[in-house]
Amino acid sequence: MAETKIRARPAAVILTPAAEQRITDLMAEAPEGAIGVKLSTPRRGCSGLAYSVDYVNEETRFDEKIETPGGIFYIDGGSVLYLVGSTMDWREDDFAAGFVFENPNAKGSCGCGESFTV
Repeated sequence: MAETKIRARPAAVILTPAAEQRITDLMAEAPEGAIGVKLSTPRRGCSGLAYSVDYVNEETRFDEKIETPGGIFYIDGGSVLYLVGSTMDWREDDFAAGFVFENPNAKGSCGCGESFTV
């Protein structure tokens, strides 16, 4: 009988080294009780969905979990379908700093880049 190999499923979101470093920095100054950082896509903004990154205090059953060198990165289970194949980066310059997403599922976004539609 042939041995069945189960291939590891790739992460829903690819984190750049800069994003992983930012997660490390966030976890270093996390409030007491925080177990990781979580990405979700709440309904808001002029295009419908927005990216939200927050501390999380407990695991939720259907959340995707990505281990990074500086802490655990969670993806909201209800948001995974909107984010599969995305890349998350951290960018800083003299005027702004924030996570930036390259999302192949987004069909459009608002002018300010705060929200997107699928």
